[in-house]
Amino acid sequence: MVKAVDHPHSVPVQSNTPKVYTKNEKGGIDTPEGTLYVSKPFRSGTSKKLRAMIRFVPRTSHFDTTNVNSGANEFRGFFTLFWISMFLLVVQNYIRSFEVNGYPIKMAFAQMFSRDAKVLALSDAVLVLSTGLCVPFSKAIKNGWIRYYSTGMLIQFIFEISLLVTTIKWTFNRQWPWVQSGFLTLHTLVMIMKVHSYTSINGYLGQVYAQYERTLVVLRATTNKVGGWDKAVSDARARKALAGETSSGSSSPRMTPSLTPQLMPDGTTRSYIDGDVALALRNRFMSAPQKSEAESAGSAPASLSPNVDETGNKSVDENEPEAHALVDHPDDRVSALAKELVDMDSELTGTANTNGKRKVRWPDNITLANFADYQLIPTLVYELDYPRTERIRPLYLFEKTTAFFGTFALLYTITENFILPLTPTPDQSFWRSLLDLALPFMVAYLLLFYIIFECICNAFAELSRFADRQFYEDWVRFSCCLWNSTSWDEFARKWNKPVHTFLLRHVYAPTLAHYRFSRTSAMFATFFLSAVAHELVMAVVTKKIRFYLFTMQLVQIPLIAIGKIPAIKRNKLMGNIVFWVGLYSGFPLLCVAYCAY
Repeated sequence: MVKAVDHPHSVPVQSNTPKVYTKNEKGGIDTPEGTLYVSKPFRSGTSKKLRAMIRFVPRTSHFDTTNVNSGANEFRGFFTLFWISMFLLVVQNYIRSFEVNGYPIKMAFAQMFSRDAKVLALSDAVLVLSTGLCVPFSKAIKNGWIRYYSTGMLIQFIFEISLLVTTIKWTFNRQWPWVQSGFLTLHTLVMIMKVHSYTSINGYLGQVYAQYERTLVVLRATTNKVGGWDKAVSDARARKALAGETSSGSSSPRMTPSLTPQLMPDGTTRSYIDGDVALALRNRFMSAPQKSEAESAGSAPASLSPNVDETGNKSVDENEPEAHALVDHPDDRVSALAKELVDMDSELTGTANTNGKRKVRWPDNITLANFADYQLIPTLVYELDYPRTERIRPLYLFEKTTAFFGTFALLYTITENFILPLTPTPDQSFWRSLLDLALPFMVAYLLLFYIIFECICNAFAELSRFADRQFYEDWVRFSCCLWNSTSWDEFARKWNKPVHTFLLRHVYAPTLAHYRFSRTSAMFATFFLSAVAHELVMAVVTKKIRFYLFTMQLVQIPLIAIGKIPAIKRNKLMGNIVFWVGLYSGFPLLCVAYCAY
């Protein structure tokens, strides 16, 4: 199984026999138990932001029929049982309704969400098309017309707020019911996150590119002081060759201790490494191998050429692709500048060759075609490129489309028969409403989760050939007789990976790096923003401002702290029970609170 280490876990891996592993052509580390991917630290010493360590790699979702581990799970029959039971429940309700009412199911809910459908579709199309404005905005940043970290960020936030305010005003103006208003508001938030990631990453790379050009000028001037560019390259290669001969003649091989991934107790082959080992791996594989990556494509990027003299004028040099060699130059100043240049170039260049094409390099990515492709990919984090599948599989699309309509039919039946008739009112018993709605809401939530993250996300991933299908982790994988989340922080990380990675990169990481927040303060800021967004959606849907959901979101912070107490953390079963009881009671509690009060 392929596993990406997005952040180091404090799970030490023991190995009695230290081994040396090498980096394969896809950037992973081949081991006997699988391929280990170490996140690339997207960081520049001269940049103003820290790009959180997120790496997209080819992965399948847990419910995918092509997932070997899910197919081998000893409890896989439970899923079949679940779907058969849901089907029988639906058929039973259809037959009972037909015997009593003369029709299998009411259409009240259908009439509600089909109201003003054409206007809703047109509004959503205008919303998506309006996001294309960020492409000329990014081009303006590229051309130096707008400085991103001053004026650009202000324009970006004004656009995002304007988009959200316009959507909310439009939903109130149309007097839509909760289905339409909730859908358009949520989709607007998704589009805002996509736009924010696209513009912020391009703005960040624009700063890196500017610093890259300045560093290139300084490197050129520095090599002139040690005999010129050609001599500097020759000296660097000679030093590297000498170091290689010395290393090969050594009797003690280079060891990397404790790198063997560990087989988990549940039988999976997920690989974890200790944080210190992860840091060592990053330092080892992300410095010198940058050269080999460029050479594997045939030659180093032309952008690394010393084609700017100390006066800033462009010049032509036949030895331009040899800039990587200067990393091994004996002069510390030349070596340091070359390393900084290579690091910046690695940020400006994509990580994968797609269909034999050269790697994407900023600012070549700033095109409408690239942005349209990004809009189609089911991720909220923008990258220069993503891992891709070789082709689109029609049968896979048919499978996900069929699963979507079948699951939606189940969701519709649950909502129509078990939720809408039991909508709470102020004169009803509070506890009876909770009891009546707990099970229907949980089933509806699981079905909606499956529709969004397994059917819709995988279908769009297949259409865009996006290979990383990990839209959620194993909080819903049946293993060891219980579903896995044992704390609220684990659930927050696993149940919605697209939003989690967005918050990690664009909220949590910047507050740590740029605003110098502590980890606790950064976590609070992330939860606070998430709580505000959730409460905003509830305000639009219910036309009420109550702050019930906002409070419940922030209550997770002390619950997370309590869950980290050693006595509680060790009791996985108790933590899992507390988690499910909380999730079971949360949905009906919100419904009763907002509908009845």
